[in-house]
Amino acid sequence: MHVRRSLAAVLSVGALLFATACAGDDLDSDSGSDETEAAADQGPVTISGQNFTEATLVASMYEQLLADAGYEPTVKLVDSRDGYMPTFPDSVDVVPEYVGGIVNFLNSRENGADAKPFEAGDGGQLADDGAQLLADAGITLLELSTATDTNAFFVTQEYAEANGLTTLSDLEGQSVTLAAAKDCEGRLDCEGGLSEQYGIDITEVLGLGYATAQTFKAVLDGEAELGETSTTDGTLESQGLVVLEDDKLIQPAQNLVPAVSSQFLSEHPDVADILQPLMAALTTEKLTELNGRVDVDRETAEDVAQDFLEQEGLL
Repeated sequence: MHVRRSLAAVLSVGALLFATACAGDDLDSDSGSDETEAAADQGPVTISGQNFTEATLVASMYEQLLADAGYEPTVKLVDSRDGYMPTFPDSVDVVPEYVGGIVNFLNSRENGADAKPFEAGDGGQLADDGAQLLADAGITLLELSTATDTNAFFVTQEYAEANGLTTLSDLEGQSVTLAAAKDCEGRLDCEGGLSEQYGIDITEVLGLGYATAQTFKAVLDGEAELGETSTTDGTLESQGLVVLEDDKLIQPAQNLVPAVSSQFLSEHPDVADILQPLMAALTTEKLTELNGRVDVDRETAEDVAQDFLEQEGLL
C-alpha cells in the first residue's frame, strides 16, 4: 500500500510538471482522475451483522462509507450472532457490534455456556475485560460510540396498567410467555436473567426473533405477555407498548462499536479513520429517531442511513 502511494505521488509530480505547459482545465482533469483511481483501488470488504432494523441501518452506513472510500462492500446479514461468528474473522471483515454482546459471546464460546458473564455497566471496562478474548479471536474493536442499545422487555400498555407494572421486578413470581430472539433461552441477559435474577416464571420462550414484527404481534395478540426489543426501539409508543425498567441491571453495557478482523485492519488501517467519525456522530437519541424512521415511517434503511451520513457531513 505504501509502495502504491509512493508511485502515485511520483506520477502526480510528473503530471504536474507536464501540466504547467498546458491549460488549467487539463491539470484539474488529471488530478481528479488520479484521485478517482486511487479511491477505487481498496479492494473487497465483507460486512456481516444481525438482521434487525438498527443493525441493518448501521451496516448500511458502514457499506456507504467504505464504498465512498473506494472499497467494494458485500453485506451479509443473518438472524443472530450465532450466524456470523463462526466465520468471523476468517471470511468476514467488519461487523457492527455491541461491546457487551460480542465480549460475552466470546466468553461463552471460550469458557462454556456456564461461564460467569462480564457484567460491567461501562463499555470501556467491558472492552478491557474482554481484551484477551478478542485478541485470541483475531478481532479488534475500534473506538466505542456513546450510543448504547441494550436488550429491553416490553408489555402492552393495557397489561402494564392492569397489573401495576413499571419494572421487571414487578413481574416476580408471575408466569409469562416470552417472545424473543431464538437464542434467548438460558442467556443471562434474556430468559436466564429474567428467571434467575427477577424470579419470573417463563413458561415458554417463543423464538420469534429480536424486535421482529412476529414478536410484536405475539404480544399484541396475547400469545405472549412479554416481548424482547431494544432500548432504542422507535416503534413502541405507536404500537401501544411499553418497556419495563431493568431495575436489577442484568444488561451489560452495549455501546455500538465496529468489530474488525485484526488481519484485515492491519492490511487496511484506514478503515478505522473511515468508521470512527460515524461512531462519534451517533447518539442513543439519534439511533432511536433513525430506527423510528424505518419502522414507523417506512423509509428504507439505505435512504435513512444515507440521509444521516450526509447531514453529519460524513458523505
